[in-house]
Amino acid sequence: MESRIRIVPINAMEGAFLDRLAPCLEERFLSTVQIERALVVPRSTLNATRAQLFLSTLVARVRRAHPDGAGLYLALTEYDLYKTSHRFIYGDADEAQGVAAVSLHRLRSEYYGEEPDPNVLFQRTLKECVHELGHAFGLRHCFNARCAMYYSNSIFETDNKMSHFCEACDKRISRARNER
Repeated sequence: MESRIRIVPINAMEGAFLDRLAPCLEERFLSTVQIERALVVPRSTLNATRAQLFLSTLVARVRRAHPDGAGLYLALTEYDLYKTSHRFIYGDADEAQGVAAVSLHRLRSEYYGEEPDPNVLFQRTLKECVHELGHAFGLRHCFNARCAMYYSNSIFETDNKMSHFCEACDKRISRARNER
């Protein structure tokens, strides 16, 4: 699999936000980042009881829309995501399918009753994108609470970590890149 990263916005997403995110991911992964056309996923796709999008449904839709498999796909959505083992997730990645997904829903300050803050949203999104793409490249969770690969159980842990890898994870991602 090539190391190109293809951002797939789910439904409408602010172009300036994506244009700001792409070079940050290029810098972190030393990969070309390309922003794809938005993939329409209607609200009717949500689990009616939970009002959330099942992660596997999103991954399947991204894969159907991009069957060529060229590169890693990063789906960004406003929908609240969940998977069978978790009530909600900030994001997840399927290394075998080459798809990572990040939800902005719970990364927004407003979700926690605070004033909207575009910079906080961007930083949280960047951290979660780096984390999930790290998984897509084969990295596992890190025990360093400041590393982007640290598992976030809460938004406080997301805020505490950096948007880049610790030294050990950086060495692992370099090896993974060289093997591709």
